[in-house]
Amino acid sequence: MKLKQLTDRVWYFPFEEERDRPNLGYIRGDRWSLAVDAGHSGAHVQAFYEALSEAGLPLPALTVLTHWHWDHSFALHAVHGLSLAGEKTNRHLLAFREEIARKGPEVFFSLHASVRKEYAGGQPVVVRPADMTYTGEMRLDLGNCPVRIFEAEAPHTDDSTLIEATAEKVLFLGDADCGVFPTWEKDPALSRSLARVIAGEDVRYCLEGHWTAVTKEEEIAEILSAEG
Repeated sequence: MKLKQLTDRVWYFPFEEERDRPNLGYIRGDRWSLAVDAGHSGAHVQAFYEALSEAGLPLPALTVLTHWHWDHSFALHAVHGLSLAGEKTNRHLLAFREEIARKGPEVFFSLHASVRKEYAGGQPVVVRPADMTYTGEMRLDLGNCPVRIFEAEAPHTDDSTLIEATAEKVLFLGDADCGVFPTWEKDPALSRSLARVIAGEDVRYCLEGHWTAVTKEEEIAEILSAEG
């Protein structure tokens, strides 16, 4: 699978339904590069890095998590460089690591068929927290490429982080617009809150975790049409 280029400085490694692999984002600055989400497993992030190499792009110096769910975070142990997550995200990861330690990996494999497919080759289940945490908002400059990282209320989890490539006008949402796993029910108030946040951002494209890039207007319309 090849990278898809969205703007001059933004690419993403496309999602895959069968193993529930989400989009992995990539933002390139003049000095260093940032990845959005770590991936489902070591094999997932390795495939991402092979695609970066094929495209002639350097490995990311920093990987930022959008939330704690396994398909976005369980490859943290295999990422290049440092990693960053919200404080809540790290707490969730540590709690789930403790649960797996107590009950065994079957508690993870039983979550969904896609998990069992991702780990069918006997890959080890390694859960680790991010190297660094933040709360509220954080701003970075990758070199003529400003990035804003911030928490937002969302219907999917209580630890959603959004990543905005400011000058590129791209907003990475992770799974923020989805419902709660495994019922996928959405709190309408949280959906409306997320829609308001997106409406207030000066962006052109929104990229969800498991879908193709859409315009800001399309994303807001989708959130509000499905808020119940």
